[in-house]
Amino acid sequence: MAKLLSKVRGNPRGNWTIANVQTLCAQEGLICTAPTGGGSHWKISHSLVGDILTVPAHRPIKPVYMRALVRMIDAARLAEAIEAKKRKDKK
Repeated sequence: MAKLLSKVRGNPRGNWTIANVQTLCAQEGLICTAPTGGGSHWKISHSLVGDILTVPAHRPIKPVYMRALVRMIDAARLAEAIEAKKRKDKK
């Protein structure tokens, strides 16, 4: 699972497509919502992260969006770890 994430982290300037973004979101537990109403921006979110990242589906996806996605994944992992610790401490 972490293989695609490490590739994106190491080369955000790569020829990334929205299919890569969808795969990465699915692997990391993020919600990736398709554009509606004729738009081209996908919405990426996580229940424990307050932000919504919008990524245009144009190829290749610009490095700024891939870096933001990696930061969101890191934030989601941290939030999940904190939630798990809270649940463990309650027991």
